[in-house]
Amino acid sequence: MNWLETLLWDPASVAHIVCLYAFVISIGVLLGKIKIFGISLGVTFVLFTGILMGHFGFTGETHILHFIREFGLILFVFCIGLQVGPSFFSSFKKGGMTLNMLAVGIVILNIAVALGIYFLDGRIDLPMIVGILYGAVTNTPGLGAAQEALNQFSYTGEPIALGYACAYPLGVVGIIGSIIAVRYICRINLKKEEEALTTQVSDIKHLPHMLHLEVRNESIDGKKLIRIKELLGRSFVCSRIRHDGHVSIPDQRTEFHTGDQVFIVCSEEDAEAITAFIGKEIKVDWEKQDMPMVSRRILVTKSEINGKKLGSLHFRNMYGVNVTRVNRSGMDLFADPNLILQVGDRVMVVGQQDAVERVAGVLGNQLKRLDTPNIVTIFVGIFLGILLGSLPIAFPGMPTPVKLGLAGGPLVVAILIGRFGHKLKLVTYTTMSANLMLREIGIVLFLASVGIEAGQHFVQTVVNGDGLLYVGYGFLITVIPLLIIGIIARFYYKVNYFTLMGLIAGSNTDPPALAYANQTSGNDAPSVGYSTVYPLTMFLRILAGQMILLTMI
Repeated sequence: MNWLETLLWDPASVAHIVCLYAFVISIGVLLGKIKIFGISLGVTFVLFTGILMGHFGFTGETHILHFIREFGLILFVFCIGLQVGPSFFSSFKKGGMTLNMLAVGIVILNIAVALGIYFLDGRIDLPMIVGILYGAVTNTPGLGAAQEALNQFSYTGEPIALGYACAYPLGVVGIIGSIIAVRYICRINLKKEEEALTTQVSDIKHLPHMLHLEVRNESIDGKKLIRIKELLGRSFVCSRIRHDGHVSIPDQRTEFHTGDQVFIVCSEEDAEAITAFIGKEIKVDWEKQDMPMVSRRILVTKSEINGKKLGSLHFRNMYGVNVTRVNRSGMDLFADPNLILQVGDRVMVVGQQDAVERVAGVLGNQLKRLDTPNIVTIFVGIFLGILLGSLPIAFPGMPTPVKLGLAGGPLVVAILIGRFGHKLKLVTYTTMSANLMLREIGIVLFLASVGIEAGQHFVQTVVNGDGLLYVGYGFLITVIPLLIIGIIARFYYKVNYFTLMGLIAGSNTDPPALAYANQTSGNDAPSVGYSTVYPLTMFLRILAGQMILLTMI
């Protein structure tokens, strides 16, 4: 039975380590699906399963555990960066700026409460309060970054994962509880909030708007389309025109005549001006036509198209078709000539069948290409991220240079590649399922490693140590900032409650809280608020713990 002893207990055995991780991850993921009062902790149960196994002596070689932990963390934060990169900078526009500043306020208050507890209670060391902080705000990547920062020192105290594990469960409850508390403190009527949401004017500048118009303006009778665009001073696409009963696709030289019927696609904010200038809206059945034309969404899959401006492809002049809108990540965008195309975009093309087929050949339109992940981009990005994370950055007044580390470096590079990778001819498109798979693999490897390593001391800390104190401190770190900023956002900035729910969930990067918000609201406002603040918040959460440790130790 020597083989069984080796499999179960030998920490140097590869088979033992693989079986241990497989058991911890599979049991943890299964337990994470259990809901208590409608709330589930998800993959965080992998951490608790790892702690349990570590407590009973199942472990592995320390250097192997560290390698798996760091590699899982790098994979996780890099995939997050790729996901949020395209929207990271645009999230600061207009209304998004207010939401992001409120989210920054929550992050700052979280840190302030944690450091206040640290200075008032001299019994807890700084790394442990950082662990409690990340458990309280349910941010696992930040825990990994802090853990990695500690590796730069010879820290021999209690594992910070203990504070994280103690504070996490009540952190999830505290976030959802804060959402409910803000509702009652501010005396919010959900029905009125929903009515206000439907009438609220949002930032829809880039959303496409379709108009069916009859030309009534006699001053443009006989003028060419290019001249009409110059007179109007607004960008639009004329997709089809019916003149004397014949339907055709207009080009820049097509003349407009009184009584013509046109199909125009423009941005939402320009719709009223275009309608007033050209004529009036009518109902048109474009299927009744004497020229066979089709509308078709074509998938951009050729890497050489990545990063090119739509106008530079000259589809109208070369193929006789019009591009009316572009769908990116589920959102329709107006087909502005300056819009930069990316692999994965779906382009709406209108024209004759053979011409549309030729455009499909230019753009690629091969779904199989998108099913193959761009491995080169991922590992080039990870390589550059580790280099950036290893560079010492000196700040005035700080005794030692600061490093972004194995979490911060890949995160920053991934965000930059996600947004600007096309300029370097890097195809950053990854299917959502592939990105999610890599992220989940990375986070469960990290959590399992942290749990197995911390399990040796966990029970003793909770039963005989300060575990319950950690739970209480974590709850304060969770609730106080959310209530303060929630009330300010509601009373001073008049943020809609449904958007505020997403803001609170997103500022803690907490999917269970978002699920609760979506279930309560029945609309997509919480998801919009969540996605608006998520990129910046995740970035700050990952870097904050490192900065605290590197500046104060």
